[in-house]
This record gives sequence, C-alpha cells and structure tokens, in this order.
Amino acid sequence: MLIYLKQWYQRRVREHYYITNNLRMAAFPEIKSTHSLVAKHVNKDVWDKLSGHTTKTAGFTLAKAIACAVEFDNQHCGIYAGDWDSYKDFAAVFDPIIQEYHGIKADAKHTSDMDFSKITGNVNPDAPVHSTRIRVGRSIDGFGLSPGITKEQRVGVEKLFSSASQKFEGELAGTYYPLTGMEESVRQQLVDDHFLFMSGDRNLTVAGMERDWPEGRGIFHNKDKTFLVWVNEEDQLRIISMEKGGDVLGVFKRLAAGIQAVGDSVMAESGKGFMLDEKYGYVHSCPTNLGSGMRASVH
Repeated sequence: MLIYLKQWYQRRVREHYYITNNLRMAAFPEIKSTHSLVAKHVNKDVWDKLSGHTTKTAGFTLAKAIACAVEFDNQHCGIYAGDWDSYKDFAAVFDPIIQEYHGIKADAKHTSDMDFSKITGNVNPDAPVHSTRIRVGRSIDGFGLSPGITKEQRVGVEKLFSSASQKFEGELAGTYYPLTGMEESVRQQLVDDHFLFMSGDRNLTVAGMERDWPEGRGIFHNKDKTFLVWVNEEDQLRIISMEKGGDVLGVFKRLAAGIQAVGDSVMAESGKGFMLDEKYGYVHSCPTNLGSGMRASVH
C-alpha cells in the first residue's frame, strides 16, 4: 500500500511538473496580426514571464487572451480579458495597450456622469433620423468575463439577472427570454425585431465567447421594446435603450434609469455590484470598451 501511494505521489508530481512547465515554456506564438497592439506589446520576454500564469476567477491565460491576434491577420487590438484578474495579472500587456488605444496616461482616473439633465441639445427634428440607440456593457463582480467565464458562472449570471429583472418597474418592466429552450414563435419574433444575437462570429468563437452555446444566454426587453438587455453575449450584460426617431435625450434618460435599475436589482438580489476599476472604469471583456462602455448611434 505504501509503495502504491509513493508511486501515485511521484506520478502526480511528474504530471504537475510537466503541465506547469509546458505552460510556462510554451513556445512564443506567431502573431499573425503583425500590425496589432498585441504584436507591439507582447514580445518574447513578456511572453516568457506571463505565459505560465493562470487567473484565479476563470483560469484564464495570456495565450487565451491574445488568441485572436494569433489566429487572424486583421486585428487592430487583438486581445480580450477573461476576468477582472486578467487586467491585473497581465497588466504588463493590458496597460500599454489600453493607454495607447484610449490615448490616456498611466496615472489616469476614470470619471463618468450619467446625469441626463445636463444634456441641453438634441437631434434636429428635421434631420432624416429613423431610430436612435445607446448601449453600455456591464459586468457583475465575482464572475468571469465572456472569453473566460466558466459554464457554472455563466449560468449563475443568467439566473441572477433573470431573477433581478423581475424587480424592474414602470416602463422598464418586461420579460426575460432564455435562448435555451426558446419557443420557435418567440425566436422568430426576436429575429423579426432584430433583437436576437446569433452564434457564428469568428472573433467571438476564437476568443472563447461561444463555448456551451446557447446555455446561459438570453434577451430581456420591456413591453414597448425600447429597453433591452443581452445576457452573456460579448459582455455579461449589454444594456440597451432605443426607439424610433431622433430623441437622443429621451433614449439616454431611459438608459440611465435602466442601468440604475439593473445595478440596484442585482445588488438587492446578490449583494454584488458592477466591476468598476478606479483607473479604467467599467470592466468589459474587450479593452476597447473600457470606461463608460457606451456606444451611441442614429440610423
């Protein structure tokens, strides 16, 4: 028995040594996106120092983070974070990329103001604007980000939001539709409304965001279909305000209220807040979205 235990222990030590050293000594990859920020800031020295590290929350690695820059030749940025830890543990890579992309200094501090009363202008009513859309991404603390999130964490985010969304009131109140087990009539209606996000994006696939599709994913929208939340697409939560016409102020006002409602409901349900970094703002899977995470468009 003692001999067996000794042999078992020695085998496990060898296996651990092999796995650990293969992670650490993995060959420096060919970065096909030669003009990307990854190619500029990930050299062999950086790779040798960081390639063997695995993050705590999602078990993410530098190799997973730069997979798109390695796989494709058309990336500008080329890197994703698998959890909040990624930005900290791989700061030697993320910091210079973020600072160069966003044009900020190393000592920058995030500021954000969602006070809609400070907006004094609006789209000219005579302008040929058919619709207005403003969205943000948000991530709930304690879970991985989409490229690294585990199956259990992804389902946990969905369950948490599904429950929290039942607390929305007034014009924000609505229904959550999980992709798993979705009825065909519901799916077709979401397609017709151009609300349904689909699988098959090559970037998202290589980055690890389409694992276990479609489990743990879904869409929420209010009765008027002017307030939506995508769950576990590129970000844990994509909060969207939209309507026909060019009333940017009205769309932004609803968005601000929606962000507050989501944050308050999630906090009441779980005690968890949004990931908010003092330097870089709201945490997203893609570093290009850091800060407010906001995108606005008119059509």
